[in-house]
Amino acid sequence: MNPTAPVVFTIGDSTMRNGAGNGSNGQWGWGSFFHLFFDANRITVENFAVGGRSSRTFYSSHWNKVLAGIKKGDYLLVQFGHNDGGPLNTGRARASLRGTGNESQTVIMERHGGPEEVFTFGHYLRMYIRQAKARGANVIVLSLTPGNSWDGDKIIRSTETYNNWSEEVAREEGVPYINMNDLVARKYEAMGKEATKAYFADRVHTLFGGAIICGKVAAEAILQLTDCDLKNYIIPQNIERSYNENDIKR
Repeated sequence: MNPTAPVVFTIGDSTMRNGAGNGSNGQWGWGSFFHLFFDANRITVENFAVGGRSSRTFYSSHWNKVLAGIKKGDYLLVQFGHNDGGPLNTGRARASLRGTGNESQTVIMERHGGPEEVFTFGHYLRMYIRQAKARGANVIVLSLTPGNSWDGDKIIRSTETYNNWSEEVAREEGVPYINMNDLVARKYEAMGKEATKAYFADRVHTLFGGAIICGKVAAEAILQLTDCDLKNYIIPQNIERSYNENDIKR
């Protein structure tokens, strides 16, 4: 890391960093090579996403470690939603409450028998945004990536849930928002349902080609932002070129 350069911190789940982040299981998250689109002499990109985490469980288990490294002038990209459903206190117990309100629910956790107060998806997003901004960072909220789920010739979007909630919180907190759910879905729809299969390992997780698409969409969207100077660090021609797994070196 260049100690005088700003840092882009990315936080999310396995769609951003799958496993060790090196494709060892054949699956890739788009954050593993997001650095390739930036001028490495002027900015550093560090992918802190963790597979299997939700907005709630990343906050409780990893966020403080990330926040400690954030300084004035850095950037934080936040993307959650894939793992925020399911049980609140049993099994993987990673769900947040639905919506963006201020309500909470105290549950008894199966794994340790103690209480935990669970908040809404929107609450956790607000905590990331506000705490990073308090340290002088610039925050961008991204909606979750679309899965390989179709209704006819259209990708099924999360318009009424995590996509909408992410946008709502970003708007209320005054930070840029990137609708990855829709922008990536449009790329897949242009290729068609059968061709899109080659970009997914399963319904949610991407192979290398799918992750590249998501990473390029994120970089392209940043270039279009009018209220964020992170775009000044992107090398546009790097978005246009083709990549293979040998290009992913840290």
